[in-house]
Amino acid sequence: MRTYAELFAVREFRNLFLANCAGIAAHTTSALALGALTYASTGSALLTALSMFGAPLAGVLGSLTLLSAADSVPPRRAMTLAALLAAAGAALQAVPGLPLWARFAIIFVTAYVGSVAAGAKWALLTDIVPVNAFVLARATMNTSVGVMQIAGFGLAGILLVWLSPYQVFLLALALRAVSAAVGWFGLADHPARAAERVTVARTLRVNRTLWADPGRRSLLLNLWVPGGLVVGCEALFVPYAAHRAGFLLAAAALGMLAGDVVVGRFLSPAHRERWIHPLRVLLPLPYLLLLLSPPLPLAMAVALVASVGYASSLPMQERLIAHSPPEARGQVLGLHHNGMLAGQAACAALAGALADLVTPARAVALLAAVSLTATVVLTPGLRRTAPGRGRAGDPSGRPAAAEVAHSPAWHTR
Repeated sequence: MRTYAELFAVREFRNLFLANCAGIAAHTTSALALGALTYASTGSALLTALSMFGAPLAGVLGSLTLLSAADSVPPRRAMTLAALLAAAGAALQAVPGLPLWARFAIIFVTAYVGSVAAGAKWALLTDIVPVNAFVLARATMNTSVGVMQIAGFGLAGILLVWLSPYQVFLLALALRAVSAAVGWFGLADHPARAAERVTVARTLRVNRTLWADPGRRSLLLNLWVPGGLVVGCEALFVPYAAHRAGFLLAAAALGMLAGDVVVGRFLSPAHRERWIHPLRVLLPLPYLLLLLSPPLPLAMAVALVASVGYASSLPMQERLIAHSPPEARGQVLGLHHNGMLAGQAACAALAGALADLVTPARAVALLAAVSLTATVVLTPGLRRTAPGRGRAGDPSGRPAAAEVAHSPAWHTR
């Protein structure tokens, strides 16, 4: 499976792609609406960043409590329940006069449930497509994120000129309903991966075992930290460009889209491996230019070029799957997803706090410098999972090599 035509010939993948598109569009439109509402009412860069990017901090709690549900609950059921809860949250956000603390509570609860469903979704992707097609499928799903972020931020930016944020929330509600319907009616009822009950003890036990492996731990840190700091840069687009921030966000999404298309579709597995490190450096480096406070068109170019570097996560995710046992795949992918989003949220909060002390341009440049430093410091750990270095054992202590050794994607790298 090497082409988009072959990939979209799979009915379940088409529907998963569409459900994800609707969900991302809903998230981006509501995030920009909430950010605009928060900044207008408080004038705080910190609270604005938290309103737009802080919700995934709830994913930390989800990862420490009920993440085992990603393997113990049928994925279609988990995804649909999360989409319906998000729809209810959008409906509540559309109520004028709702206190800010209540709006934050809504996004926290929604993100908590979504953090569990995310692991189930990405593990389901490995069931829908062959193992050697995962990178293409994951890159295509990332493409849906890029396209829908461009559309969502762009549309929300335009709509906020004529409509109130409360009316934009109603659009997000409709998109959430579409996501829930497509997921429920368009996906097969795949069984749960694990027969064990969903308990906090099981979640913590598997987390400890997954984290104990040095190679897997290095992959997770490389997937979480540098990119999270760059998202902190993006969290300052509203203070940096005010009502024109949607253009910067759309440019960043376009860059991410371009990187995913090139790396996921056109690079061979061997070339993907060779481009990991250049792309990791590309991600933070251009943002150093914002220290000069360039005009909007140049700032958009910076965001576009830098975001191509997000594609480095594709081959690192490929390594993560190869070094993880199938029966815990939902949990390990959930750890990756939730840790990534939580890191982004924490860095967004840090960015907002910095921007309340110095100018947004200086805060962006400082975060970019820290991200570049983290990239260099974390690079040696990636050698543990380089092709040919072996694989990690599973959470029960059995070697995982026999379970993944026949992955065509691994042998062609």
